Amino acid sequence: MLKEVYPQCAGLDVHKKFVTACRLTVDPQGIPHTERRKFSTMSADLEDLAQWLAAGHCTHVAMESTGVYWQPIYNILEGRFELFVVNAQAIKRMPGRKTDITDAEWLAQLMQHGLLQRSFIPEPNQRALRDLSRYRLRLLQERTRFANRLAKVLEGTNLKLSAVVSDI
Repeated sequence: MLKEVYPQCAGLDVHKKFVTACRLTVDPQGIPHTERRKFSTMSADLEDLAQWLAAGHCTHVAMESTGVYWQPIYNILEGRFELFVVNAQAIKRMPGRKTDITDAEWLAQLMQHGLLQRSFIPEPNQRALRDLSRYRLRLLQERTRFANRLAKVLEGTNLKLSAVVSDI
């Protein structure tokens, strides 16, 4: 039998509108307990999730990096628990059954036995800087697309502005 590395942990199966949570705990007599609950992804319900996890004395929480849906959950739970955002492909390669019904429990079991490797999630300041720089890049790309569309329209009307001006 595998040793329990994190006896008080949880697994979260993240979807767009809801999160299925499985909390694995071990009581003082060494008896394991499994509890599952479903939470909405609205902020108030994510706070309820955090309180439910804290009430079970969870120290570690694992979730798959499903699109962008994991980010609000990460933001709410960050600083309260040791968070593991794991690659979904890595989970699928792990031996064992994995169905939609038991995703959260499977993640919790892998977490409990220390079989998950977390993805790199930068610090909040670095995440904010990344978001700003990516947004700036998108704005610059949009400006370039607009200038190209304008040049095409002008060319179509026989105005050869791009022949005499380098930057429309």
